[in-house]
Amino acid sequence: MTRMQNPIAVDDAVLSAVRFGENGLVPAVVQEAEHGTVLTVAYMNAESLRRTLESGRTWFFSRSRQELWPKGETSGAVQYVREVRVDCDGDAIVVVVDQHGDGACHTGSWSCFARVIGTGPGVARATPAPRRVISRPAGTDEQRLTEED
Repeated sequence: MTRMQNPIAVDDAVLSAVRFGENGLVPAVVQEAEHGTVLTVAYMNAESLRRTLESGRTWFFSRSRQELWPKGETSGAVQYVREVRVDCDGDAIVVVVDQHGDGACHTGSWSCFARVIGTGPGVARATPAPRRVISRPAGTDEQRLTEED
């Protein structure tokens, strides 16, 4: 996994493509670039989206704390942005990232969507199983990963 922190050009025209809800927020689906795994769903306001684009790292708006927060600030689980997409209606975005650290979920799982609650008959798993860190050399972002059972 490459460490990336490339700012994306942003102006008011770019932000106007996004329709923020009455609460000033838009849902942001965060997807891992390498395997396409959905890592989490969080919320952004205009300022957190702007900071995400300008810094090349994900910023979100905490609905419970009513404040902006950069992903990984305390956990070290930083997300470096590869691409930001807006849906056809402009009311949801997808942020494609390189995930670093122990994963996206506060529980320690690689993905917040690690629990499968059901699959249809004959349906193969569409994406690789969520991964967990089994070792990390001291002082580096390098990880040795394994698939969970």
